[in-house]
Amino acid sequence: MILAGDLSRAALRRQLRQVRRSLSPQQQQRAARSLYRQLAQHPLFRRARHIALYLPNDGEIDPRPLLREAQRRGKATYLPVLSAWPRTRMRFQRVHMHEEMARNRFRIDEPKANPARQRKAWALDLVLLPLVGFDLYGGRLGMGGGFYDRSLAYRQLRKKWHKPTLLGVAHECQQVDRLALASWDVRLGAVVTDRRWYG
Repeated sequence: MILAGDLSRAALRRQLRQVRRSLSPQQQQRAARSLYRQLAQHPLFRRARHIALYLPNDGEIDPRPLLREAQRRGKATYLPVLSAWPRTRMRFQRVHMHEEMARNRFRIDEPKANPARQRKAWALDLVLLPLVGFDLYGGRLGMGGGFYDRSLAYRQLRKKWHKPTLLGVAHECQQVDRLALASWDVRLGAVVTDRRWYG
């Protein structure tokens, strides 16, 4: 666990990104397999019909085995798609097996934007979110662009219905003792690492 202490969010983000990037390819593969084993048979994953995931970048834990498993089971799977610069919106777009991807402005693979295949966040059942750091209180430190927070901001206004379930996925080494959250930060329902569930 990393102690946030007096580190700024930017300094903490740099430190955590370096830690996850330092994992070897073998460690990354083991982590992806462990994530798959913990989630593939979990009721949250099994019951969900519409699941949003992401393609790994910058040392993030790899959820692609879960993406393939969800597609194999006939679930509708979605990946984030960013709007064209300078807009800062993100949509969730349905993807199919072996779909061709293109690089976005952050050099992350995503499907070519097609509004007809996009789904509102509130109409999803489960979202697996990448993160830079997490704590045991639902706190998530992202890459700093705020794309997920803006896409899920409507949840702050809801009192009862909080669809979709937000599940952070990460390497165990990304745990922080306590994150200082901003008013716009959207809390996670739980976090799954390569070692265990939190929340």
